[in-house]
Amino acid sequence: MLSTTKKADIVKKYGIHDKDTGSSAVQIALLTESIEDLTEHLKTHRKDNHSRKGLLAMVADRRSHIKYMEKHDPKVLESLLKKLKLKK
Repeated sequence: MLSTTKKADIVKKYGIHDKDTGSSAVQIALLTESIEDLTEHLKTHRKDNHSRKGLLAMVADRRSHIKYMEKHDPKVLESLLKKLKLKK
């Protein structure tokens, strides 16, 4: 789970303005950070199937945000994916 300060830093870095928490770019960045944290958790707790299900839901949610941005703002998506070191 992300701390409040970490979320605020991500929103400040990827958002249009300081309180922009709903744009797809911010959502993708927040989900990516949560996915990375949960992946590390699952490396040590291999049998935690409840967290694994949550991880899969986050990955699916991030994928739908990426698809939305592909249609509506592909240039911003490309730069965002480079910043986050993700592939399409």
